[in-house]
Amino acid sequence: MTDAIPAPTLPLRLLRSPLGRIVAFFVLLVAIGAATRLVRDALGLPHGDIPWADVTPSIEALRLLPPVLAYWLLVRFIEHRRLDELAARKALPHLVAGLLGGALLFSLIVGSLWSFGAYAVDRVDTGIAWLGPVLVVGVGAGVGEEIVSRGVIFRIVEEGLGTWAALLVSAAVFGGLHIWNPNATTWSALAIAIEAGLLFGLLYHVTRSLWVCMGAHAAWNVMQGPFYGIPVSGFEQHGLLVSHMQGPDWLTGGAFGAEASVVALGLCSVVTAACLAIAVRRGTLVAPSWRRKDPAIA
Repeated sequence: MTDAIPAPTLPLRLLRSPLGRIVAFFVLLVAIGAATRLVRDALGLPHGDIPWADVTPSIEALRLLPPVLAYWLLVRFIEHRRLDELAARKALPHLVAGLLGGALLFSLIVGSLWSFGAYAVDRVDTGIAWLGPVLVVGVGAGVGEEIVSRGVIFRIVEEGLGTWAALLVSAAVFGGLHIWNPNATTWSALAIAIEAGLLFGLLYHVTRSLWVCMGAHAAWNVMQGPFYGIPVSGFEQHGLLVSHMQGPDWLTGGAFGAEASVVALGLCSVVTAACLAIAVRRGTLVAPSWRRKDPAIA
């Protein structure tokens, strides 16, 4: 007869609860962030507000180390599971799918704006600095923001409160994080929450892959700024296509960029609805834990 496995202690149960894991992630994030600042100082690397053109791979790698390492520690040592949503075997196909999807979606938005006379190309600038902006708005935003918004907030809230609550909470957080950007307004934050927060949340739900979300997010931003020359979430850009917007702010998105346009909101909502239809057809929408027969974490 085998000995019974002792029940987890109260502190351990609290740590492994949805709220406990979210708090643990952010504690790890802050601690690792402080350590990486010391490393950057020791290496003589600049930190803080650095012009995007001056950002190098080493600088961006140290910026991304805190969220990546904090997430790995959370999954491996607190949740005690494999990192399936970032499995190596999924990296190439899922990243490619996400990159292609994000590039196509934003190109459809720009094409629609062009057809309405709102987007105009002045000239092509082949001498732009690509590396820094791509590292910041593509790699940095795609990896860091998706780990926090979808890997931590959406995924863990879904386990406790269900899919609908996870969508609302993660979208609200995602939109709220952009309210502090240059040229941001209440409308732009709401638009980001609806068009990107809900879309990426459902994209993660139907794929269970952070690679797809990272690729789509990165491609969206890179196409928007470094390629089409449109402000990215309020940050002015110098793209391959030197362009300008013309028309009312509700159509163009104003100084915040096309993400605050009703065109982006409408097209992203169509894709969001398609992802929701897939989830409904599969029957994968998660109910709150108190309404499930087996509320255990899968």
